[in-house]
Order: sequence, then structure tokens, then C-alpha cells
Amino acid sequence: MPPRARAVLDAVGLVCSDLPRSVAFYRALGCDVPEPDGTGHLEVDLGGVRLMLDTEDVVASFAPDTWTGSTGGRLGLAARCESPEDVDALHDLLVPLGQGSHLAPFDAFWGQRYASVLDPDGSSVDLYAALPGAPVLQVPPG
Repeated sequence: MPPRARAVLDAVGLVCSDLPRSVAFYRALGCDVPEPDGTGHLEVDLGGVRLMLDTEDVVASFAPDTWTGSTGGRLGLAARCESPEDVDALHDLLVPLGQGSHLAPFDAFWGQRYASVLDPDGSSVDLYAALPGAPVLQVPPG
């Protein structure tokens, strides 16, 4: 029996309908996104995983006869904030830069201040921070 192939997930790619708007959104989130260089592709190291931003034209060039576009909403990202107040502040900062709020900030029963915003292409970005003194509930595996 041949050995099983293995891979390491090291990047998350997002297709952007408006690259400068997506750059502004992810910079406001805290990502050190470089200036667009005209190639339609940008990436930033998030500490072991890369975030890649590609224009629709770049992605369509890979399979021009079959690519039909993207509507967003199938990928979710999550960002850990330092404090519950940071969740609220970042939510308010990001809402006008993307497609709005998906979930307004709230104190979740699992021990976090939690919110969700939509990036410029409709992908959800969850924001969370531990609530002081609250035990964080763990979801059991499986």
C-alpha cells in the first residue's frame, strides 16, 4: 500500500471584488497587508498561516471557462481581541468598511464577548475576547 499523502494547511485565500476596499478592511482588523502592486495578488503572514487576497480577475484567469464568481458567505474567519471593549470598538470600526454587522456585540454564554462583521465580499469575520472572570466553555470534540 503506498504511503498516504499529507499536506499542511498554510494559507487562506479570499477572492476580492474590490481589492483596495478589502485591503482597508483587513488593515483595520490588524493585518499588515502590503500595498497593492498591480498583480492582483497580496499576501500577509498571520504568524504561521498566510492570508491571501486575490482579485476576481486573477482567480478567473486560472480557469476562465469555468469560474463563475463568488458570492461570499462560505468562509468564516475569527479574530481574538485583547478585551471585550476591543470587540466593541473593532466591530464599530469594521462595519462601515465591509458589508455591515452580522452579529452585534454580546456577552455569550460560553464566556466571551462576541460579534461578527461581514468583509467587503460578504465573508464573516468573528471577533471575540474572554469575559473577565467567566469560565470559557469548551465544545466537546466530535
